[in-house]
Amino acid sequence: LLCALLLAASLVKAAPSADEVTYLPGLAKQPSFRQYSGYLHVGQNKHLHYWFVEAQSNPESSPLVLWLNGGPGCSSMTGLLTEHGPFTIQPDGTTLQYNDYSWNKIANMLYLESPAGVGFSYSDDKNYATNDTEVAHNNYLALKEFLRLFPEYGQNSLFLTGESYAGIYIPTLAEWVMQDASINLKGLAVGNGLSSYEINDNSLVYFSYYHGLLGTRLWTDLQNFCCSQGKCNFHKNPNLNCTLRMEEMIQIVEESGLNIYNLYAPCAGGVPGVYREPRAPGGLSSPGGKFPPLSQSLLQTLAAKKGLHLEPPCTNSTASSLYLNAPQVLKALHISPEAPKWSICSSEVNHNYNRLYMTMNDQYLKLLGTKKYRILVYNGDID
Repeated sequence: LLCALLLAASLVKAAPSADEVTYLPGLAKQPSFRQYSGYLHVGQNKHLHYWFVEAQSNPESSPLVLWLNGGPGCSSMTGLLTEHGPFTIQPDGTTLQYNDYSWNKIANMLYLESPAGVGFSYSDDKNYATNDTEVAHNNYLALKEFLRLFPEYGQNSLFLTGESYAGIYIPTLAEWVMQDASINLKGLAVGNGLSSYEINDNSLVYFSYYHGLLGTRLWTDLQNFCCSQGKCNFHKNPNLNCTLRMEEMIQIVEESGLNIYNLYAPCAGGVPGVYREPRAPGGLSSPGGKFPPLSQSLLQTLAAKKGLHLEPPCTNSTASSLYLNAPQVLKALHISPEAPKWSICSSEVNHNYNRLYMTMNDQYLKLLGTKKYRILVYNGDID
């Protein structure tokens, strides 16, 4: 009987001790909750870095929340260290402060760097070309591996969450998870997500005008050249005049130095840059994926004027880069020597990423059709 009880106890609490972060540099006081950092091995040669922080109270019964940043190609460490993780990186790049608004006050938070090539995640063959379908499957396999390593969370309510290009990551991952009866999926949440290129393109025009960014002349031209019988198409309009006015509109938003994450806040670093993904079917976006992508015809027009580069707009990642690449932090987080140097976004992953979906309508309809899942799609009114 004693042996059976001991075996049962080992199965209930089986978190990998080698991954536990016992001392995290930069904190004045170490946390009372447990945290883990290591790798989830996917397929034959991919190693996805995770950082898991237990809920600050009742972790055994609190929900498990997976978080993914977007891009494609941007690190979820940004979500952890600058958004809703338990620690907030300070400007000195060495100090962490506790976040009063951390999501781990009520949930067990799993931050995953995906796909391979992003952040500290890597592939043995260094081949970082991928696509939406492969990433969705690999994220599912990574989640399964996490639950194998942490079986005590196997029956907890699971929520899949993310922002920006996670508008693609999360619904496509949910398609895999909803077919797995062993996973207790309860819902998903997407913030400022890319769920439809057409909706993004069309909504950007109205957003810009109603926030006072467009003058009367340009607004009138957009209405005249892009609209017919009360319906406007700013996404893939065959009218060249519409495309040209869209270019003008984008340049106003892009080159005026506005902070696209908060129009009323300063823009760190001055006028922002953007990356352009020539292989993307709708290829203009910020590395966070929050800047609404445009149609291919407009992309080609703009790309001729400005080179391709990867630079998060109005974002200063210096502090995060200094902290995460510090030797003592690499050791504390059990980062593999094979991992790339950490950066906020990977240009290699982004440039070699094949976007397969124009919309997530089918995925959401499939999820909603089950009447089993809670779904939250939220967007800011000034970003």
